[in-house]
Amino acid sequence: MSRNASWTALAVATLLGSTALASGAFAADPIKIGVSGPFTGGSASMGVSMRDGVKLAVDEINKAGGLLGRQLVTVERDDEAKNEVGVQVSKEHVVATVGFANTGVALASTRFYEEAEIPVFDNVATGTAVTKQFLPPDYENNYVFRNAANDSIQAGMIVDQAVDKQHFSKFAILADSTNYGQLGRQDLEAALAKKNLKPVTEEKFNIGDVDMTAQLLKAKAAGADSILTYGIGPELAQIANGMSKLGWKVPIVGSWTLSMSTFIDNAGANGEGAVMPETFIQVGTTPKRKAFIEAYQKAYNIDRISSPVSAAQGYDSVYLLAAAITQAGTTDGPKVREALEDLKTKVDGVVTTYDHPFTTTDHEAISKNIPVFGIVKGGRVAFWSKDDEAAATQVRVKGAVN
Repeated sequence: MSRNASWTALAVATLLGSTALASGAFAADPIKIGVSGPFTGGSASMGVSMRDGVKLAVDEINKAGGLLGRQLVTVERDDEAKNEVGVQVSKEHVVATVGFANTGVALASTRFYEEAEIPVFDNVATGTAVTKQFLPPDYENNYVFRNAANDSIQAGMIVDQAVDKQHFSKFAILADSTNYGQLGRQDLEAALAKKNLKPVTEEKFNIGDVDMTAQLLKAKAAGADSILTYGIGPELAQIANGMSKLGWKVPIVGSWTLSMSTFIDNAGANGEGAVMPETFIQVGTTPKRKAFIEAYQKAYNIDRISSPVSAAQGYDSVYLLAAAITQAGTTDGPKVREALEDLKTKVDGVVTTYDHPFTTTDHEAISKNIPVFGIVKGGRVAFWSKDDEAAATQVRVKGAVN
């Protein structure tokens, strides 16, 4: 905790009820877990998928007897992907919170939990800075954990894919104006610099923009042979649709958000071939993944998950938290944090099997060897293959000739 924030921490702890939970909870009282995310608006496919993954895990745990002899209860809050809404701390007595799909909201909101010594699981937002706000010497302990692939990992993968696999060399970066987009742009620049490369142009757009003509014309005039993106589904779809209107088609390689249904559905045929790093693709490649997909489909009466990455990471975050509470033998925040930093048992998740995923100095569960590449095909995300690499080479050669 910050040495200068003791009074603030006390006030927030009282507001969130952590003190009451630590000292006065009855054994039969449910364990309340906060779930914060965008359940409406342009980011809703991320937030709703995450929330439903969380609820699926909670239901499974409750059916198996709960934790510490108590049932789990979720306290849901729609942050609308707005920083000013996210910072409105819930008055419910939560022992931990999972969620935060948007980097800006996560950066603005987690401070309150940090000061109250309540663990936060960031299970979707990927901004590199999210888990690095509360480090020594200003803070004694960091209460922010993540089980999503941070943007420094993703940016490196995107650049490796574009340069080494698809053999592009003239990159236009198109990123939205949010914290997510601009921090991601910086990570892309850093990854390109490691290969002694620079983008031919960098263009910004705002949430809600429906016309990307100006940005795309600049990218085309600069001779871009590919577009690297950092944004969310609706606006990314406008990039793909804008290229179609201009009669200009170059490949799109971007962050995991290209897998959102709001990109795939709004872009339609124009989004085919977009490539992105993924921690989870909706294909039952293991018994655990197959069971998760089938359970999710049955519980919510759907076929395609709107944001499979969000759903899987939301699900896994609950099991990681449950393992820590079980190991700690309490819902006391500091003890749960200590357990997370030294989990004694493996957690069999949907994304991966977590084996000592955190330490006192590293609160990132996802390492660079875990994500794989997906590609939009037929309105879904499939695994990137050697055939896709060969097809990308043909597109590059054709573009060079034209």
